[in-house]
Amino acid sequence: MTHQVERKKRCYDSVIDYFTSAKFFIYLGHALSTWGDRMWHFAVAVFLVELYGNSLLLTAVYGLVVAGSVLLLGAIIGDWVDKNARLKVAQTSLIVQNSAVILCGILLMVIFLCKVQLSSLFNGWLLTLCYILVISIANIANLASTATAITIQRDWIVVVAGEDRSRLADMNATVRRIDQLTNILAPLAVGQIITFTSPMAGCGFIAGWNLCSMCLEYFLLWKVYQMTPALAIKTSQKEDEQELKQLNVQKDVEAVQKPSESSELMSGVAEASSVEKNGCCYNITEPFRTLRDGWVAYYNQPIFFAGMSLAFLYMTVLGFDCITTGFAYTQGLNGSILSLLMGASAITGILGTMAFTWIRKRCGLVRTGFISGVAQISCLALCVVSVFMPGSPLDLTVSPFQDITSHFMGDSSLPEANPTTDSFINRSTSAYEIEEMKPQVVSYLSVSFLFAGVIAARVGLWSFDLTVTQLIQENVIESERGVINGVQNSMNYLLDLLHFIMVILAPNPEAFGLLVIISVSFVVMGHMMYFRYAYKTLRSRLFLCFSSDPKNETDNPSPPESDKV
Repeated sequence: MTHQVERKKRCYDSVIDYFTSAKFFIYLGHALSTWGDRMWHFAVAVFLVELYGNSLLLTAVYGLVVAGSVLLLGAIIGDWVDKNARLKVAQTSLIVQNSAVILCGILLMVIFLCKVQLSSLFNGWLLTLCYILVISIANIANLASTATAITIQRDWIVVVAGEDRSRLADMNATVRRIDQLTNILAPLAVGQIITFTSPMAGCGFIAGWNLCSMCLEYFLLWKVYQMTPALAIKTSQKEDEQELKQLNVQKDVEAVQKPSESSELMSGVAEASSVEKNGCCYNITEPFRTLRDGWVAYYNQPIFFAGMSLAFLYMTVLGFDCITTGFAYTQGLNGSILSLLMGASAITGILGTMAFTWIRKRCGLVRTGFISGVAQISCLALCVVSVFMPGSPLDLTVSPFQDITSHFMGDSSLPEANPTTDSFINRSTSAYEIEEMKPQVVSYLSVSFLFAGVIAARVGLWSFDLTVTQLIQENVIESERGVINGVQNSMNYLLDLLHFIMVILAPNPEAFGLLVIISVSFVVMGHMMYFRYAYKTLRSRLFLCFSSDPKNETDNPSPPESDKV
């Protein structure tokens, strides 16, 4: 009886310790932040389409601005993260991000409420200005979200995990599972609010959520910072202190030996450096130097090919984005089936995070990436097979650039807008006639193979993503974590932009099979880059499975932290 009481007490204490630990507060703050981000990213696209008369123009402009901003400013944001105190960076990015979303939500509510009046003022230019403000403020929110992701997911987690790499792997996997769950649940929740109330009510809900979430996340960040003393010290700050000490010692020695000469020399150098650093040209060109230095530092990293391999995986149409779902609709899949497929992809993504932790413990971190790559390529082979299966729209007799060429050359006019649902009802169109207007598909075999490959490949994809993430965390020095991860985000967005450009150049369904083959080719090239990195690291030991990496053989847990309340 006594043993049972003690066992229950130990179990109770362990549960309390977990829910009052810095690790749990990190998870909770990330869940709140990610939930708000996913709601906003889903809703802002819907709002822009609703505002611009069911046109994708504003949504496309917003996507281009966001991708271009991160591509150009990723290194600068990362450098800002490196050069400032952790708590200041986290709190500033949190406040800017949520304040921008709140302001944007309020502005959208005003536009929805007074759209008619705004469109009549100054020949509609005032409404256009409002659209520009919405996209600009939303872009600021996305840049602040990028800074938050870099500082929390790439830096704070490493410090909280300490020297225990197994703990770091578990934390990374848990964070990614939270991402997978919120990717499905958050858009579903805000979608129901918009559907059953109104877009304006959706704006108000998101603004209110971000206001409450900002206060709670601010408290959680402060709590984690107080519970983890190591967060208060950055390597760059330590190096600056050591340099100052060395300079002071050198000045004292020179003062003793040659007081007059040394003082004149030091004053001359100080004046020259101050004039140089305070000059107008120096201040103007500083962001460009930061951008250049960030990309050079990224290129010189030992994990350069591992990071590039991850970026190459973004050059693909084989994901659950608007392109793949749009193609699925042309193949006769309805919204209900697509939602089920998205749910299945989230489940396989979570399985990928679980596979990562299991394989890493048995085979080591570097081999985990190699195994994940083989698994992903094997599953994507189904997508290549689907291109040649019955029901595939692939038609090599149709030029992939036919649509865009005809529009630019003026050979054909733009297609007329399809009648809306209301016009169908007004014309008393029968259900049979509406059904006849849906895309007619000969066979579902091709699209079934396509989505089977995409969904199965998510296991290898997310396991590989976690592998590269932890490689960057472990191999990049603390003073460069921000700028290297900022450049990594820029590379990801660059390849993502290229995949959208590829679709713009060949938008017709008959060319989608070629896009699938190109996408798989880029994935293969990415994993070939990773293979080069892995083989250079482990040599022939890469193929010895169930063997730890050299760095992970001494995977000693760090001493207990004082992370309890």
